[in-house]
Amino acid sequence: MTKIVLVIALAIFYTQVDCSVALAFGNKDFRPSPPPAQASRPAILDDVGITEHLGESIDLTLPFRDESGATVPLQNFFKDGKPVLLALVYYSCPSLCNLLLNSMTETLQNIEWTTGNQFHLVAVSINPDETPELAKDKRESYLKQYGRYQSQDGWHFLTGTEESINKLAGEIGFNFKKDEKTGEYAHAAASYVLTPAGKISYYHYGLKIDPKYLRLSLVEASENHIGTVMDRALLFCMQYDPSKKRYAFYAINIMRVAGGLLILFLLFFLGRFWLKQKNSEVT
Repeated sequence: MTKIVLVIALAIFYTQVDCSVALAFGNKDFRPSPPPAQASRPAILDDVGITEHLGESIDLTLPFRDESGATVPLQNFFKDGKPVLLALVYYSCPSLCNLLLNSMTETLQNIEWTTGNQFHLVAVSINPDETPELAKDKRESYLKQYGRYQSQDGWHFLTGTEESINKLAGEIGFNFKKDEKTGEYAHAAASYVLTPAGKISYYHYGLKIDPKYLRLSLVEASENHIGTVMDRALLFCMQYDPSKKRYAFYAINIMRVAGGLLILFLLFFLGRFWLKQKNSEVT
């Protein structure tokens, strides 16, 4: 009898608890709600990105306006056998382009080479409405940030027509899209190293450029006309890895270097041994 009373009491208790909770929360279902659906990717980004065209050349006859407003071909900035560090940006960009140019300038400050001496820097606006005056102001601000005023002949900030811009962007593989609602441009962040002949040699992805990779890419693009023996030895042991989007050590070349060093060591050791043997025979 006592057990029956206890069971009835427990049943009444749990019924009251359920009723209290139901009243407090309006008889709602207490199962956890599904996670909110992720925001869909904006359609404008479907046309944005970078398609690598390594080894292909850009048209150096394309006309652009320099900071003074003069219309000049791109080949004016590919001279003296020096490689070119290229950036496709627009000078009125509210965020990404400024971050990219700031990062590039910071990287250039961290390498011993000076723009204009070993290489040229060329920035091209992707906005055909921007003016040479705006380009000039932007160039001056980054020259001041760079702090090496003797390098001004190596900094070039260009503007151009929609036709020239689109052709250059297509040759680089730089796919961008204008948002007609805001007037801003959707684009990726990258910079490019080209040979003195205008051949695309290296893609630097993202905002931050590693100084050592920039140096190696410039040495490679110059066809060893700049850089030290150590740069060339390091470049021999490394190759561009498309999966990592950067230089990576190349095992075969490392083995070749190691084998060469081993042969030199053996020749040196055997040479000393042979000389000792010869001297002992003489005495």
